[in-house]
Amino acid sequence: MKWNFLTHMPKLRGSLQVLLALSLLIVTPFQVLAEDKSTAVEIDYETFTQDYFEAWKGSQKPDATKEDLEHYLSFLTDDIGYQHLPWSDDDSRQPDGKAALRKGMTYYLASHDEYSAELTNQAYGHNVIMIEFHTVAKGVHPDNGQVTHHDNSSFEVLEIDDGKVSVIRHYSK
Repeated sequence: MKWNFLTHMPKLRGSLQVLLALSLLIVTPFQVLAEDKSTAVEIDYETFTQDYFEAWKGSQKPDATKEDLEHYLSFLTDDIGYQHLPWSDDDSRQPDGKAALRKGMTYYLASHDEYSAELTNQAYGHNVIMIEFHTVAKGVHPDNGQVTHHDNSSFEVLEIDDGKVSVIRHYSK
């Protein structure tokens, strides 16, 4: 006896519908996981990187003001995570992250007699910005009154969330 396609059509249709439904249930969650996480706010990476770096430089200059510091902090989320090895090895986001950075940066505000920084490299994509820059700074350390001099390159990885920096990983000598 030959297999008759027409007589088995209703059964095949039901089986195909079940197979399709199961395939969708299995594939859809993985498709969602595979998609890039996009921020709610789209940014122009080039402009953001330049503006962020200029704000950072402004907060470090010899005559930096609290307004300069607040301008820099405006680029950050309130729960910013900050890692600067070897001094700070925890990059987890903290509810008071921006407040803690404000406190630490205010302590050193205008402590440089000389300051210059040049952005030497940048790359970005997928809600991450990488910047490399060279800094030359001279000043008096507020803790001990000792003259300090820095001439080094630094590398930062910035994670972006809703158009603001949510995590900073700072690497330097």
